[in-house]
Amino acid sequence: MGSLARAYGRPLATLIAGITLLWILVLILVPLGAMVEQSLWWRDSKGDVSLAIDRLYNDISLIELDRNAETDPAKQAAFDKALAEKQAEIATLEAEEKNPPKTYGFANFTRMSALHFYIFVRTIFYALLVTALALVVCYPVAYVVALASGPHKAVILMVALIVPYAINELLRVYAWLMILDYRGVINGILGWFGVVDLDNRGWIPFLENPSAVFLAMIYTYVLFMVFPMVNTLETLDRNQIEAARDLGASTARIHRRVIIPHAKPGIAVGCIMTFMLSAGSYSVPAIMTRGQGGDWFSQLVYRQFYESNNWNMGSAYAVSLLVVCTAFILIMMRLFGVGLRDIAK
Repeated sequence: MGSLARAYGRPLATLIAGITLLWILVLILVPLGAMVEQSLWWRDSKGDVSLAIDRLYNDISLIELDRNAETDPAKQAAFDKALAEKQAEIATLEAEEKNPPKTYGFANFTRMSALHFYIFVRTIFYALLVTALALVVCYPVAYVVALASGPHKAVILMVALIVPYAINELLRVYAWLMILDYRGVINGILGWFGVVDLDNRGWIPFLENPSAVFLAMIYTYVLFMVFPMVNTLETLDRNQIEAARDLGASTARIHRRVIIPHAKPGIAVGCIMTFMLSAGSYSVPAIMTRGQGGDWFSQLVYRQFYESNNWNMGSAYAVSLLVVCTAFILIMMRLFGVGLRDIAK
């Protein structure tokens, strides 16, 4: 706060700090707190409430018959008291049936079926593969862009990276769907050369393989991997590279001993962002697989919320995914030896 006040003045610094706190509170803490609270409770009715209500109504009918047949006022009053008690029980059970009491605990997390847990683990594994593949693909691109000089750098940035991503994400995903579809571009070219027989459904089922989702995700999230590394590599003193060459280091050794250690913060940020986007992606696997390549965990979360209308289980699933993503962030920070200050730079 002191540095902000010295840089911008106290009124503007106070405004910036207030907006930041409001942003953290409204967009992070409140939604996250509501999600966690929703995941920690459920409603359970005790026994078969409907059957108990039916039995009480049957008891009331019998009591009313006995009361109508009774002429003694004292016994009629006793029957009236019994009727009132039964009706009070019915009112209590009906209220419980409509709005069962909350039960707090971790049961929503332990109720995950074996199939859903398998999909959860598979999604995390796939997200790790997407992150690793994106790193392998994007590191050379980031290196070339960061070390480019003059007008070439602007051309590479604008044409190869920024311009294609001006298109909406869904359009880019559907473009890959058209390329990899059963009668898409690739199968069409293979059919034209006689490799596959489209008329007899002899196409290659790219969409039934997870690699189609990997390809679309890498293309969709490539900027989130490239730009953090570019920003870090731009600060590298090129004299270090020249000095390493003069000392006889090979290209691979220069990357391993000079460039990659310097790019650790950018690599960590790129991996974190790509992993989190991949693990939580809904549109890419839903569009690319067409239900043929198996669900991703994000699709299960969606179904719990909007198809099963079970917001408690959906919240538990979402919190489970959030915990894994947070753990991944901490692991990457420890693995690359960077802190929050290094990532922020």
